[in-house]
Amino acid sequence: MVSFSRLTRAAIPAALLGMALALPARADQSDSIEFDLSLRGLSAGRLSVNGRIEGNRYSANGTLKSTGIVGAIRKVRYDAAVAGAVSKNRFTPFKYSEKADTSKRQSESVMAYKGGVPQVMVYSPPRDPRPGDVNPATQGGTIDPLTALYAVLRDIPESEACTFRAVMFDGKRRSQIVLSSPETGNGGISCAGEYRRLEGFSPDEMAEKTRFPFRLTYGPAEPGRLRVVEVSMDTLYGKGRLKRR
Repeated sequence: MVSFSRLTRAAIPAALLGMALALPARADQSDSIEFDLSLRGLSAGRLSVNGRIEGNRYSANGTLKSTGIVGAIRKVRYDAAVAGAVSKNRFTPFKYSEKADTSKRQSESVMAYKGGVPQVMVYSPPRDPRPGDVNPATQGGTIDPLTALYAVLRDIPESEACTFRAVMFDGKRRSQIVLSSPETGNGGISCAGEYRRLEGFSPDEMAEKTRFPFRLTYGPAEPGRLRVVEVSMDTLYGKGRLKRR
C-alpha cells in the first residue's frame, strides 16, 4: 500500500498544488469523497477525503486503508489532516499531519507553515540526511499531499476542468502535477495528467521512473459543476485505478 505522500507521488501521478494554486475557491463548500483503489485489477484499498471550505478557511481529513485481497494479506492504514486558508483563489496550508501503520512499521510526520514556507516539525522515525535532500526553507509556495488530494478531487465549476497545475512538498521530496487537454465524451470530461518527480528522490528512484501519466475523468455533479469519478494511472505497482463509490 501507499501513503498519502506515496499516493500522490506514485498512484495519482497526483499532489493531490501550491500557494499559487490555480483553482478558485468556493465559499461554504463541503465535500465527502470516497474512492476504491485497485492495482492490477485487484481490490487494494479505499481512499476517503472529507473537506470543507468556510469563508477564507479550509480543512480536510483523509484515510487510506488496505481492503480486499491486499487487506486480507496485510493491514495498512494512513490518516492525515490539514487546515489552512483560502484567499484570492489560493490554498495556503497552516498545518499538516500524517500517521501511518503498515503492520510492520509506524511513522508520523507533521509540517507547519510560516509565511507559506513549510517547517518540518516531526518526521518519525528520523531518516539520516543524504545527498539530494531538499531544504524545506526553499519550498515556499508548495502544499502538502492532503491539500493536493482535496484540491484535485473536490467538486469544481465546469470552467475549471483540466486547469490544475501545482507543486507539492511532503517533508522530504518535491514533485509536480499537471492536468491539461480536456476532452468531452460519454457525458463527462477527461483530462490528460502527469505527475513528475522533481527533487529529493534517491538516485535509484529517479532512475526507476520520473514521469507518471494518468487520466482523470469528471462526471456531472450539481448543475454547472463537476466531480471526479475515476482516475486511471501508471504506478510503481502496475496499472492502478481510483473509482468513486
